[in-house]
Amino acid sequence: MKERTGIVTMKGNPVTLMGKEIQVGDTAPDVELTATNLSPVRLSAYRGKVCVISSVPSLDTPVCDMETRRFNKEAAALGEDVAILTVSMDLPFAQSRWCGAAGVDRVVTLSDHWTAEFGEAYGVLIKGIRLLARAVFVVDREGVVRYVQTVGEIASEPDYDAAVAAAKKLV
Repeated sequence: MKERTGIVTMKGNPVTLMGKEIQVGDTAPDVELTATNLSPVRLSAYRGKVCVISSVPSLDTPVCDMETRRFNKEAAALGEDVAILTVSMDLPFAQSRWCGAAGVDRVVTLSDHWTAEFGEAYGVLIKGIRLLARAVFVVDREGVVRYVQTVGEIASEPDYDAAVAAAKKLV
């Protein structure tokens, strides 16, 4: 598996990302994730909608919490043609508990815990600690990646305005 360095830091310390870098124009990899009810979900199930896919290390951290709450707010303005998915290595039970406690009802949380298939396919799996780097992918209705933002410092928030603008262009 391809290893990439010099892209992301965690609290200033460089980390190695596993997997191929996803670029604008690539077909979005169709991976299987786990929903909060433990059912398998393929990303292709969202074909026909614009998808904002937010990759985060863990919902139980302050920045991931803020990011997912922010995307939950943005979802209302984006409408039904846009699906916002947050993918983490958190167990589905933890994701469900967190969403309930945070009042997050518009973002779909999906777990990559079992196989790390998403992390590898999207090039955001952090070697050694098996967490996902912070990144945002916007995928059009046909499954083509139209926007990629890999956040250079995991403890930083993404550029929400740029990600939302990319999604709005596709609606």
